Amino acid sequence: MKLHDDRKTVVMVVDDAVDSIRMINDALEEAGMTVLVALEGSQALNISRNITPDVVLMDALMPNMDGFETCRRLKENPAFIDVPILFMTGLSDTEHVVMGLSSGGVDYVTKPINTAELLARIDVHLANARMARSARSALDTAGQNLFAVDRDGNLLWGTPQVCRCLPGTGHPDFQPVRAKLAEWLSHNPDPGHQMQLDALDTQHSVEYLALVDGREYLLRLKTPQNQSSATAALRERFQLTLRESDVLLWIANGKANREIAQILDMSPRTVNKHLEQIFRKLGVENRTSAAASAIRLLATK
Repeated sequence: MKLHDDRKTVVMVVDDAVDSIRMINDALEEAGMTVLVALEGSQALNISRNITPDVVLMDALMPNMDGFETCRRLKENPAFIDVPILFMTGLSDTEHVVMGLSSGGVDYVTKPINTAELLARIDVHLANARMARSARSALDTAGQNLFAVDRDGNLLWGTPQVCRCLPGTGHPDFQPVRAKLAEWLSHNPDPGHQMQLDALDTQHSVEYLALVDGREYLLRLKTPQNQSSATAALRERFQLTLRESDVLLWIANGKANREIAQILDMSPRTVNKHLEQIFRKLGVENRTSAAASAIRLLATK
């Protein structure tokens, strides 16, 4: 069973049993994949600093650092957010299955390994992971820069650009970011509310978008340059004031007047007054037409 792809799939096998590794290695190489071998968790972490595999096969029980801790440590690396980790465990080890899924694994296979089943599961999880990566890359291309955290500020996932800007969850530099996010979210901000992330070397702001499934806080990472360049383009093209261009930018982002008032720290009545001038200068009659004009302009920038 050969998996089709434009390049070879890279699989990291983490197992302290040499005989098991040999059997899995032969099956994966026969399927056209490249195999990286780690005999213990620390070796897997060392490999992960230089190479990001497409999928990881993880033995649950190993000396020194077990598979569950290794999985948690790997998932602290933003590059591993979309990398599926499949646990290998004994047939009756239900407790290990639960621990593996809780630590960040997506699936498990039982020992002794059925190679046909293993390859089928790898194929499914690779397809899902690649779709997720493509979707997040598309969001970056569209300038969205989205990420999600839990209530404690821990990073759950992020688009590639966000992962390049934010340190990994396990990195010491992320701790002040995590603490500030957790404190901010504890106040239940309204959608559209923004907060400065001064903990990063380059000043960024974070916009709160929504709470997804009651546990994922969806956020947008923004830089002052992103917003200032957009408002400057609107101001120049439509001869707007600075405040009018700010309002129009948020109209283009689908925000209601109440939300814009909160974001820009002004009254809804003031937002309405700015909108009257915006409509006049753009030669339009409503916010939908104004938003469309702004979106068309910004799409060319």
